[in-house]
Amino acid sequence: MGDKQQLCLLQHVVRLLDVNPFIMCPICSGYLVDATTITECLHTFCKSCIVKHFENSNRCPKCNMVVHQTIPHYNIRSDGTMQDIVNKMVPNLEENEKQRVREFYSSRGMELPKPVYQNPPVTDKKKSSEKKRGILAPGRICSTTTSPMVCLVLECLESGSGKLNYQPLQKKFVSVSGEATVKHVKAFLRKKLQLDSLCEVIISCGDRVLEQDCTLNFLQCSRSMSQGELLLLHYCLSSSKYKCEESK
Repeated sequence: MGDKQQLCLLQHVVRLLDVNPFIMCPICSGYLVDATTITECLHTFCKSCIVKHFENSNRCPKCNMVVHQTIPHYNIRSDGTMQDIVNKMVPNLEENEKQRVREFYSSRGMELPKPVYQNPPVTDKKKSSEKKRGILAPGRICSTTTSPMVCLVLECLESGSGKLNYQPLQKKFVSVSGEATVKHVKAFLRKKLQLDSLCEVIISCGDRVLEQDCTLNFLQCSRSMSQGELLLLHYCLSSSKYKCEESK
């Protein structure tokens, strides 16, 4: 290849207009922000756009494929590579987005969230020394292995007293870390149903009432369930207030 041909290749310019279809969100028609890809069909969207879309649909908005029968959020992943490409190709996009985020929090009188940094490298000798002293170096984040998610179905049973006035969960499908325990599920129900302190939450799986420290991973394994399969839990409520009244 001659010098003239090499020079022509170096001078070839790709117009942003030509690549726009590949770096724009099909939902909002803007450039991708916090690019998120559906693992089933590999179509990419802004994170906020696809999360909002999944509130009313479980299908990909571009190809109409079913992402997940009940919890489509389970099959999406952040796409850092795509976001890096978009940020490099679109001038000032990253800085403009950061400015919008700052203005958003400032207008609401909220503190801007601090960015999450990766842990600095630690030598084996230093790690051993810190472990003996039981401390972590200032500013270091303790990293742990990400636990698999468990997909729950929370079905309501009749309350124990039959007198409690509450509305069952409107959205009974929940995706939660497998390290969560039955105690966490109870706390979730208390918050969602706005229960008072006198109300007792009882959770069962099959014909077994579950202990508070039982983990969801243990339940999934004990029932020989595959990853992503729905774990059905039943909950019912009873109140010590009504029990006292009935005993009189």
